[in-house]
Amino acid sequence: MTPTATTPRSGPTLVGGRGVLSDAVLEALTTGRPPTHQAVAVLAADPWGEDLQLALYLLYELHYRGFEGIGDDREWDPDLLRLRQAMETRFLHALRTELADAPRSVGEAFAPLLVEPVDLTDSVSHLLETQGELWQLREYAALRSLYHLKEADPHVWVVPRLTGRAKAAMVAIEYDEFGAGRAADIHAQLFAELMDDLGLDHTYGRYLDHAPAPVLATVNLMSLFGLHRALRGALVGHFACVEVTSSPGSRRMAKAMRRCGAGPAAERFYAEHVEADAVHEQVVRREVIGGLLADEPHLEPDVAFGCAATVLLEDRLGAHLREAWENGRSALRTRLSAEP
Repeated sequence: MTPTATTPRSGPTLVGGRGVLSDAVLEALTTGRPPTHQAVAVLAADPWGEDLQLALYLLYELHYRGFEGIGDDREWDPDLLRLRQAMETRFLHALRTELADAPRSVGEAFAPLLVEPVDLTDSVSHLLETQGELWQLREYAALRSLYHLKEADPHVWVVPRLTGRAKAAMVAIEYDEFGAGRAADIHAQLFAELMDDLGLDHTYGRYLDHAPAPVLATVNLMSLFGLHRALRGALVGHFACVEVTSSPGSRRMAKAMRRCGAGPAAERFYAEHVEADAVHEQVVRREVIGGLLADEPHLEPDVAFGCAATVLLEDRLGAHLREAWENGRSALRTRLSAEP
């Protein structure tokens, strides 16, 4: 049989809904009909909540690997796109409202990130490094898999929207992220091997149903920025923020994996990022951001916004993880199976 646009594909398995919007998306995907929901439902939805964030995640995933049994043509279904646009507007408005007083210059936005804070009380990586237990590392890896198993993918969308220095530097960094031509060294593959060491299932999208809204929001942010050319500056800000903050956190996570005996692949993933991202930080700030703003100086507030939005959502996720773990509870919606 010759595949067509409507041939159902193999991909992650759909999960259960968490409210009116996600239920409407799931029904539309499985029946092939337009989503049935009241327009007011989007306005009434909590922009940070489980329902809207899952609905957005499901629609964004159509642009990555799709879902098992869902035709590829649904990626550009106009009814689904209209619903996605309404939810994106709600999410973006909430982000801009929260960040109304955030810096609008690149220098101000990134300055706090370039210095290791003296007080690491709020740092999840510090918590895991100093007192984390294996079950917490497993939860952290399961949740982060929604990001790391598609690591660098949404950032590639910005490449055709850049020119000159910014494009050349972005491609150079992404080349490293995708293993420098070696499939075994693709960072997503290294994370899959980390999951193997921790006794987790590295199947793409496996832990979606376990992931609470603060995790989904961090993944949705980069999909939102990546899919919109108008938000190319924000995507560069997001990418730069990740690269700037990665090396110190990765160093702490490598120590946490070693201290808990997580395994060599688990430690390697973070150890690889310590050195690589220290180099990437310099390139992304000087060449990607510098090149972009040399070409399009009016995008500076967008770059600063992308950075600030990334910090905001990482802080919200960190608070969720610490609150759960410090009270001896799972940070997941559903606990993982027993430790290996």
